[in-house]
Amino acid sequence: MKLLRVGPARSERPALLDHDGVLRDLSALVPDIDGTLLADAAALERIAAAGADGSLPELDASLRVGPPLARIGKIVCIGLNYHDHATETGAQIPVEPIVFMKAPDTVVGPDDTVLVPRGSQKTDWEVELAVVIGSELRYAASHEEALAAVAGYAVAHDVSEREFQIERGGQWDKGKNCETFNPLGPWLVTADEIPDPQALPLKLWVNGELKQDGSTASQIFPVAEVVRYLSHFMTLYPGDVINTGTPAGVAMGQPEPKPYLRAGDVVELSIDGLGAQRQVFKSA
Repeated sequence: MKLLRVGPARSERPALLDHDGVLRDLSALVPDIDGTLLADAAALERIAAAGADGSLPELDASLRVGPPLARIGKIVCIGLNYHDHATETGAQIPVEPIVFMKAPDTVVGPDDTVLVPRGSQKTDWEVELAVVIGSELRYAASHEEALAAVAGYAVAHDVSEREFQIERGGQWDKGKNCETFNPLGPWLVTADEIPDPQALPLKLWVNGELKQDGSTASQIFPVAEVVRYLSHFMTLYPGDVINTGTPAGVAMGQPEPKPYLRAGDVVELSIDGLGAQRQVFKSA
């Protein structure tokens, strides 16, 4: 299923994009799309059945699309998780996943405006596969157990300010948690529709120029290992999100003068089967 939330910011209603591409209203069935829903197998079955029989009311397709998940618990991110991206930044291939966090309040809709922070000179782009957790997980013993806890997948844009991240005291969080720095969506695609999360092409364009063109097949630590690994350091709960890293092609990895983002730039990104995003960047 393709689950999403539509309407004005902070007042979105739950919706379903059916197999015919028609936007359907879920608000009579569920209050929202969040961790509580993702942990409720019976509720998800009811949504699937209603979507299949065409009984759900149709919504205006022009409605704003918000983040597909409400009340996100935490966003855990994996750095340098593609061989080519690690190489372009001059970093060694990690022996274990590099972990950092983004605050849930960085999340905006897939086509919402993204703000270039005040004083920023090095705002960068990163298309990423986001993993959404659907059941509580701790100390996973296998990749199979880890994947069984995954509710679905989404497109994430891990926007980053490289000076804040690298040159302002060594704390990555400074460059990762600026306002609007995690567009998410358009859809939360349930895991049954993504049989192999390691076979997903990812692309990103800046002002119409292709910058990133990779595949999750190139991840150093695949989705199953990332989820398993994280569960040994923190409990993963329904509604948690994991951003799993970006392929090569970021501004930081390009020759001088590096083409960092400025107000007025347009970034478009997509992952096969998970939809596309488009953001106009604006000064904060």
